[in-house]
Amino acid sequence: MRYSFDIFNKNPERLATVLAENCRKRRLDRGLSRRSLSEKTGIPEPTLERFETKGKISLEAFLKIVIEFDWFDEMSAIMSKSKFTTGEELETINKNQGRQKGR
Repeated sequence: MRYSFDIFNKNPERLATVLAENCRKRRLDRGLSRRSLSEKTGIPEPTLERFETKGKISLEAFLKIVIEFDWFDEMSAIMSKSKFTTGEELETINKNQGRQKGR
């Protein structure tokens, strides 16, 4: 299922909950218990439980799940795209492409 971030009212907690639900479904689809996923990824079981129930997890642990579930290419593609909503934002993005440092 595809979601638009707008349906979450730009709410990071809701987005984290949806990501956690999707990860839980993927784990169950693969027939993995939390224990077996913990063994495969090195993420402690209580951390996996907290993620699945509350949507809370470190970026490092989340990336281990992304790699285990073979979502790396999709995540890389999403994060590499420039997103804009106005012509002014597009101009700023084009002007700053290739930039190495912030201001």
